[in-house]
Amino acid sequence: MERLTRIFAVIMTAVSISACVACQANAEKGGPAWMDDSITRLEEKLVAEYGEEQRARLRRGMSQVASLWRESDGDAGVFEDFVARNFAGDGESLDEMFGRFERLLTTLYGNMNAIRIEFSRQTDLDIGRVMPFDEIFAAYSPSAHALEDFFENKLAFVVLLNFPLTTLEERIEQGDRWSRRQWAEARLAQIFSKRIPSDVNKALAEAGALSDQYISNYNIWMHHLVADDGERLFPSGMKLLSHWNLRDQIKADYLSGEKALARQRMIQRVMERIVDQTIPGIVIDNPHVDWNPYTNEISEAAAVDTDLPAPNMESISNEREPDRRYEVLLETYRAARMVDPYSPTAPSLIARRFDENREIPEERVREMFESVLASPLMPRIAALIEERLGRPLEPFDIWYNGFKAKGSYDQEMLDEIVRKRYPTAEAFDEGIPAMLEKLGFTGERAAYLADRIVVEPARGSGHASGGEMPGQQARLRTRIGAGGMDYKGFNIAVHEMGHNVEQVFSMNDVDHTMLSGVPNTAFTEAIAFVFQARDLELLGLEVEKDEIAEAYNTLNDFWATAEISAVSLVDMALWHWMYDHPEASPAELREAALRISKDVWNRYYAPIFEVKDATLLGIYSHIIHSFLYLPDYPMGHMIAFQIEEHIKKAGSVGPEVERMTTLGRITPDLWMKQATGSRVGAEALIEAAERALEIIH
Repeated sequence: MERLTRIFAVIMTAVSISACVACQANAEKGGPAWMDDSITRLEEKLVAEYGEEQRARLRRGMSQVASLWRESDGDAGVFEDFVARNFAGDGESLDEMFGRFERLLTTLYGNMNAIRIEFSRQTDLDIGRVMPFDEIFAAYSPSAHALEDFFENKLAFVVLLNFPLTTLEERIEQGDRWSRRQWAEARLAQIFSKRIPSDVNKALAEAGALSDQYISNYNIWMHHLVADDGERLFPSGMKLLSHWNLRDQIKADYLSGEKALARQRMIQRVMERIVDQTIPGIVIDNPHVDWNPYTNEISEAAAVDTDLPAPNMESISNEREPDRRYEVLLETYRAARMVDPYSPTAPSLIARRFDENREIPEERVREMFESVLASPLMPRIAALIEERLGRPLEPFDIWYNGFKAKGSYDQEMLDEIVRKRYPTAEAFDEGIPAMLEKLGFTGERAAYLADRIVVEPARGSGHASGGEMPGQQARLRTRIGAGGMDYKGFNIAVHEMGHNVEQVFSMNDVDHTMLSGVPNTAFTEAIAFVFQARDLELLGLEVEKDEIAEAYNTLNDFWATAEISAVSLVDMALWHWMYDHPEASPAELREAALRISKDVWNRYYAPIFEVKDATLLGIYSHIIHSFLYLPDYPMGHMIAFQIEEHIKKAGSVGPEVERMTTLGRITPDLWMKQATGSRVGAEALIEAAERALEIIH
């Protein structure tokens, strides 16, 4: 997520309000009747003091302040005194003001981030039991009142008086001619472009924390899954988090032995029951019961493979989870909707996500996804997968990763290699410098990065959390089992390390902290994908790099991008449905989710899989807890591919990643042009996949 915008949660969803739009919004709300006369008097007074060249800037600033000024902020005298005292009418004063705001706000963000990390430590990390009060600490947001405080003490109005609010159109059309300071000023002003009450920010933080807690504990104990013949297909102690670990086990089983197909089919059935909520509530994160996901029969566990105490089970029942999945999603929707009245130019989370957070319109993003899914390459690649598998495609084959070169290493071998090398989080931490040097970073830069990254054992699947001020460490959270890290965990940890590298460079090495980060989440995902694709190299294993191997890797990228594009279309459609049905119940949302998942499947996958009405596209946990986050992943794949193509020409990963990640949070297309020479899009991936098929055939 974007760094400075993340701290104030939805406060800073990069709004696009021009002065004229702002004034109109204030007029529509019935702003103070005296405002126009005060502005006129102030304009003449201050132009006489500072010169005619300041008139346009002064007029714009006063209009921006007026757009968010309330009667409770003061009468005409208070307004006029505020403007006269706080307008920086010369370059030296403006420079001093900008520098001070940038430094002090960065200090505030960093310290609030430190509090947030510490308050959620027990719920986020696998360091012992979570008690009820831990969940309350995790839900607390130290930034909830910050925006309201800044309007009440008028520091927000100081920024709005002196620095420009810009529209997305202005940033796209003029941004390539702006200086770095102009970009930093634009991002500073965007922080205060909405006036959201603290209770709304608090509700958002609580909904996010509660949904995180729901998802982070959604484990399935795999040894306790029982087939119709009573066979157990998974090893003792295996606990997989939905959806991440379940999906990754399906991927891993393409490299496994004779029981692989049976395991994949069983996981698919588990996923389907999670999506349609026929999963028995008692089996979630419970190793004390056995479950047949085909018949839905439940029994007391024949043998318990954990020291965890049994939950209170007065009776063992297969009563389904009571639509809690969709209740949680509705809670995030209702919290997000509370922001809508305070966001006149982007009056829905959907608009804020695309026009403000991503700064790419939804329709263009949708077209990118559909260009991949509707490509004539899809049936050709599907036929190649079917040929390689030697069987008809099944729905879980949307996660086929058999194109990716693994050499002679199967899953068990890779697990053994990783466990031996990284038995603990500390061991992975110690291994970071060597891995970074393999990626082309100098020893000095590898040490610089490693000093600013700390590895911690995650309770959930793992994630990366960046620092919010220079010098603050980035955190790599990864799940490590009792027997050490396995290959799936290593693969995810390398992905998170990519995020951390971006986070360190784009905070500590960017010229303005107001520009820290990348244009949107898809860009940090792209950097993470670049790292993740080199996981075997980081283990020191031989990987094929000839033309054929590269062609297969391209097909792997294309197939993975298609899958997550389809999932993202489900996510997008669900949010549109919730906005169209604001009073929906969890049961109604469940039915809508099933219908939408089937519709997207039937449009793009059913014709090539010859299977209709699959619901697997609805399994992603991001749909439930991440506030329309998923579209960043396919965009990230496309951006990663463009970056990879550039790196092939430029040389090693390290220096290019460092150069790119210090470009800062400018607009997506401008960042991409400076980084790779072309704007964001799917064209490079589609063209490369076409060439790859020609090479293979």
